[in-house]
Amino acid sequence: MTTHPFRRAAFAALALCITSAPAADPAGKPNRLAKESSPYLLQHAHNPVDWHPWGAEAFEKARKENKLVFLSIGYSSCHWCHVMERESFSDPAVAKLLNDNFVCVKVDREERPDVDEVYMTALLVTNGGGGWPLSLFLTADGKPIFGGTYIPPADKEVDDGKILGFGSVVKRVLDLRRDKEKDLLAQADRVAEMTKKELEGEKSGPAVPLDRALVRDAAAAFDIDPEWGGLGSKRREYAGTKFPRVAVWMFLLRESAKPGNEGLAKAVQGTLREMARGGIYDHLGGGFHRYSTERTWTVPHFEKMLYDNAQLVELYSEAYCLKPDPLYKRVVAETLGFVGRELTTPEGGFATALDADSNGKEGEFYVWTADEVKAALGNDADFDLVRKVYAAGEPNFEGTAYVLRLSKPATDLEKDARLEALAAKLLAVRAKRTRPFLDTKIITGWNGQMVAAYATAGRVFGEKAWVEAARKAADLLLTKVRGRDGRLSRTFAAAPGGQREARGAAYLDDYAYLAHGLLALHDATGEKRWLGEAKAVADAMIKWHADAARGGFYFTAHDHEKLFARTKDSYDGAQPSGNGAATRVLLALARKTGDESYRAFAGRTLSHLAGTLKGSPTSVPAMALALDEYLASDPPLAAVEPAKPDAGPKVKSSADVVAGELNVEAVAGGRQPFSVTLTVEKPYHIYANAVKNKALADAATAVEVIRDGRTIDATLAFPPARTVADAAAGDHDVYDGKIVVAGSVEAGTGPLEVRVRLTACTAGRCLLPAALTLKAK
Repeated sequence: MTTHPFRRAAFAALALCITSAPAADPAGKPNRLAKESSPYLLQHAHNPVDWHPWGAEAFEKARKENKLVFLSIGYSSCHWCHVMERESFSDPAVAKLLNDNFVCVKVDREERPDVDEVYMTALLVTNGGGGWPLSLFLTADGKPIFGGTYIPPADKEVDDGKILGFGSVVKRVLDLRRDKEKDLLAQADRVAEMTKKELEGEKSGPAVPLDRALVRDAAAAFDIDPEWGGLGSKRREYAGTKFPRVAVWMFLLRESAKPGNEGLAKAVQGTLREMARGGIYDHLGGGFHRYSTERTWTVPHFEKMLYDNAQLVELYSEAYCLKPDPLYKRVVAETLGFVGRELTTPEGGFATALDADSNGKEGEFYVWTADEVKAALGNDADFDLVRKVYAAGEPNFEGTAYVLRLSKPATDLEKDARLEALAAKLLAVRAKRTRPFLDTKIITGWNGQMVAAYATAGRVFGEKAWVEAARKAADLLLTKVRGRDGRLSRTFAAAPGGQREARGAAYLDDYAYLAHGLLALHDATGEKRWLGEAKAVADAMIKWHADAARGGFYFTAHDHEKLFARTKDSYDGAQPSGNGAATRVLLALARKTGDESYRAFAGRTLSHLAGTLKGSPTSVPAMALALDEYLASDPPLAAVEPAKPDAGPKVKSSADVVAGELNVEAVAGGRQPFSVTLTVEKPYHIYANAVKNKALADAATAVEVIRDGRTIDATLAFPPARTVADAAAGDHDVYDGKIVVAGSVEAGTGPLEVRVRLTACTAGRCLLPAALTLKAK
């Protein structure tokens, strides 16, 4: 067991550490996190702690006020993150202590894995162990001084010692800063240098083979809402926000087309249809809003982002190739109509986003009251039809207004000739309202995504005008944001004098997304120019961002402003990661040009990030799609030697502390009995099935049985659990030591596999959730 860094002895050994912000209102008013979209951050939106989201504003405040930073990182299914939120961050006394002495920053590790990777590495290199919640003290320039995991509100006795509480920790930090500030800053420099070396060195852990099982397991890891589509948690009954997260559906769409994946195909198609029918889609003006605030896709956050609409156009176009659904074609046409009408700049590029608010009210531009609909139509019969079609029964927005969504299957709507004219009437009335703010800057990568959208839709639906729009935007980007040396700028935006100019250094995703768009243009036109331009952009990407020795790409260029550590992004959130997009670009270039060097670098990148794909597949669907393309390469790609692990494995995942074994018995009475034995290392525990605590539902241990690549029904008997009394997060049931889950399935042919999803925690920290895939010996 690694000694907790906030225990008395360890604190003296680490020897160093922090500082102030105005006190938050103890009445529970929203803090800055209330404007975020992450469910984890929103869980802290009413804390009295004066939280800042990660960003330049927080660190500028720390510099200006000569303070240090308290950084807290967690995720929504982390038990000890819930404990700290309820026990400490909701406590006005703790909040005052933090607000008076620090600038406080809260991060969702699932939303910002790049930030989490840097600071978890900092903890690992100083402490030898890690976990979540991650609590770190930083200098105002972001260098880590020291940290740990769980900090209670006051000193606390635990199973194996004493954990210092916030009062004791802050006092020591302030004493150190007052008496030994020079040493404290030197400590930060040392930790930053150690972190940098670790991040830029070889990854620890066993090598992961690049095989079909990795792709199959990644596809099976996503929990899809069977009723409304989209991603969620079965244990939470799929409640909560839903994001389009297109990289997931691009990957699953590809997997769903493979033989034997009919169930997945139904889930993917169901998701696409429900998003298109829901209020997240603008049924009058076309285009998608940012995300849904609830399960049914009805009530969105009303912001419209260029990158969402670009990716969704490409997704629905590709889906139409597999299933020519008229709804998909209509969504593509209406969305590109919206882009052409409201986001296209005079130069032929694409603006960044439309705000969610008008007149300071979210959604005001888009929602309707019944009286407004009646006044716009002026006819009871028309009003009744619109109300029926767009599900305008009981108000669904703030108790008084409607977000329009389709109540009928789209095939029924196609037969209603009156509806198009009525929708046009409503759109004309809506156009007279105060419009949301339009951010007119042109971002290179996002425009590259829209080039891909227009080109792909033009190819699929035979629309030359869409291909021409892609061509015009591509010409703009290549002539206005690319320098003579072949390097890209991040934006083409208004300078102080009013004229647009290329500004800022491009990042990895700018190169990868633009190259993807150019390749899509080549697919749509067959013109050699676009293949040549894609190759030139990819070559510049390799030159300025590639890690030639180990594989993968850095997010920033080799000569970019240096932070204390440099990351390789791999997480696919609202957009695919730069590494995922870049790998797919390299494979496409290898396929189109026959240049084996692109293939080789794609293989090294996949090998470099294969551990993430195995340990956290839901975070990297773009890389899973790239691996599928890699394995399908013709001619076959040469095997890639995986990176060698370094010495001294560092525990980060629940799979590092839980071993599993599957035993299959002889068939009896038409049933195939089996047992799953899990051995949990001390002092960790995993959560029972069921955990009997709604807040921890996502952490409960789950067992899924698979035969021939398909999940099958199973009878399962879980062992008795141990109840843990917890005043902060609520009592819950756990397993520890060795546990056996007995089960049986209907007899059949083919070997059984079992996938066990679990989260391991101990006093004060949780490890990353893991999925163990077990096969009978």
